[in-house]
Amino acid sequence: MHLDKIQLINFKNYKSLQFDFNGKVNGIVGSNGCGKTNLLDAIHYLSFCKSYFSGQDIFSIKFDEELFAIHGVFSNPELNTIDKISCTYKKGARKVMKSNGKEYERLSDHIGRYPLIMVSPYDNDIINGGSELRRKFFDVIISQFDKEYLYQLISYQKLIMQRNAVLKQCNETRNYDMSLIQIFDNQLIPLGYSIFEKRKAFIAEILPIFKNYYSQLSGNQEEVDIVYESGLEKCSFEEGLKSTSQVDFRLGFTNFGVHKDDYLFYIGSDKPIKRFGSQGQQKSFSLALKLSQFDYIFSKTKRKPILLLDDIFDKLDPKRIAHLLDLVGEKFFGQVFISDTDKNRLHQILNEYHIEHTLYDINTQKMI
Repeated sequence: MHLDKIQLINFKNYKSLQFDFNGKVNGIVGSNGCGKTNLLDAIHYLSFCKSYFSGQDIFSIKFDEELFAIHGVFSNPELNTIDKISCTYKKGARKVMKSNGKEYERLSDHIGRYPLIMVSPYDNDIINGGSELRRKFFDVIISQFDKEYLYQLISYQKLIMQRNAVLKQCNETRNYDMSLIQIFDNQLIPLGYSIFEKRKAFIAEILPIFKNYYSQLSGNQEEVDIVYESGLEKCSFEEGLKSTSQVDFRLGFTNFGVHKDDYLFYIGSDKPIKRFGSQGQQKSFSLALKLSQFDYIFSKTKRKPILLLDDIFDKLDPKRIAHLLDLVGEKFFGQVFISDTDKNRLHQILNEYHIEHTLYDINTQKMI
């Protein structure tokens, strides 16, 4: 599965842009601030219906414009198929995703059709940020191959929002209606159990893959671990909701459930890598997460995700870059996009690893 062509209209800094890509390695070059990362983000939109960097689509519209449009053409040589994917968003309206001219009823129906992984300078946020970032990271992986999980997650999140709205209203009126809350609980509980079990099974499967990649990147220097932490390991969902009911009414939101889960990252025997890991160890950890994500998605879907490598030569050290490029050179990955500020450096490095590639200059909007 390859992205053969992309067209941007009023997307971020682009008034108009169009490129044809090859199915292997594509280098995106240009000066700082010219829009290399924005082009990779547009590709991310075609896969996930959203930006990798921002939760609000309005920030992806070019300044002083009313809408943006992204059009892409994907091909699958094995199945001999071609799909035209479009993502459009207009201020004050809802986002529209289309496949071959037909609009999706739900954006979630598109997720997983074109698997993709982004390696970004901001990936360490998974380690140093809040638990919601780690949940989102792993939820995205699971959702790319398990539609039921994605739909359950969406339903669960909607119910939590509705339950919180009722709790807030109860707090303001001082009218604590447990019967109304119970209606939400009856729907939340089975969804929560299913999400919990799938997350637990996922970590058990991906952990050996992750540990193997970290060992390669670090040179077997230390052990690492990922521990899935959930309140459901300590009590039932029913007991958890009951134990926090008074706090819920007082604060106006739900304090127990899988929306409070976390993934704990350890280095050594039991040291949180957030506190005790060096910058290099954290980079190895986050890169190993991304590489294991690639392996896992491929094992489940039998399709190689598109790999986006944003600014890796300035942000990663030579050892980690070498490991990545060894994998690219061995054709471990499918289609790859690499951004860099220095076209001569990128061309030279890829040649050193005997990697066939095409370079595209963002400044001139031409293939080099």
